[in-house]
Amino acid sequence: MTVINVIGVPSSAGSYSAGQEQAPTALRAARLIEALTGAGNDVRDRGDLTEQTWSPDRDRPFAQNLTEVVQSVQELTTAAADLLTTDERLLVLGGNCTVALGTCAGLRRASGEPGLVYIDRHFDLNTPDSTTEGALDWMGLAHALDLDGAADELVAALGPRPLLRPDRLSFLGVDATQATDWERTQVERLGLHVVPQADLMQAPARAAAAAQEALLPGPFAVHIDVDVFDFIDAPMAENVNGRNSGSTIEQLEQALAQLWRHPNCRALSIGELNPVHAAADPDALPRFIAALARALTPAARNVKEWR
Repeated sequence: MTVINVIGVPSSAGSYSAGQEQAPTALRAARLIEALTGAGNDVRDRGDLTEQTWSPDRDRPFAQNLTEVVQSVQELTTAAADLLTTDERLLVLGGNCTVALGTCAGLRRASGEPGLVYIDRHFDLNTPDSTTEGALDWMGLAHALDLDGAADELVAALGPRPLLRPDRLSFLGVDATQATDWERTQVERLGLHVVPQADLMQAPARAAAAAQEALLPGPFAVHIDVDVFDFIDAPMAENVNGRNSGSTIEQLEQALAQLWRHPNCRALSIGELNPVHAAADPDALPRFIAALARALTPAARNVKEWR
């Protein structure tokens, strides 16, 4: 039986607006814990970290709510490190995509240099200098890689620099047409591995395997931004612009199942889920939870599958 520690990070401080702070509660209310347990896991709900709700930060308009984001990431880093000291696994319920930073920083404390498969429509490689948007959830990986222009306070909070080396980061499901010029330049300059949206949709398990195999060997985490979904199929994300493009929940399920059964997969984080949007389709959260439960079903870790 697989032990899964579940922890919530009810923060929208780094987001574009409020909403994601409600996601951990909404997922539990939709019976996520019961679904994972029913799938054969030993689920241990560790509760929530500090709740933070977005508000406009006019003092730092290009890195909004930086102090709160740093606090949230540091709190998650400590909690994740404590929960990953054995072969138990961790499920982090965000919140926004900055939860990937705390998850990887905690994994590094517990197990050494981490890898990350980042499942997202976007690269999240912007910095406060490269965009006027100001939302740090669009900038997480720029800080993980310690790119020029990143906010020093957040980079420093992650520990030794950089948190992630380029050969330990792989993207899955990206729509490059949504990237900024700065992001495209960084992807090319650093040689970052990208498995595009079309591949995720056409052959989800094969696409996931390609994303994982691009990482150097070692422990890795998986992060899901739910805006990877077609918003019309699954209207759950903060970003409402992914309409009539992107994967279905069922396609992501196949990819996640492939990654989760890898022997080095230690953690999964979920970000950018806005329950207010999900309420428009009462089936959206139950479908997502059912897919997670099927993907995270305990299975023998067959290393031969990954050679």
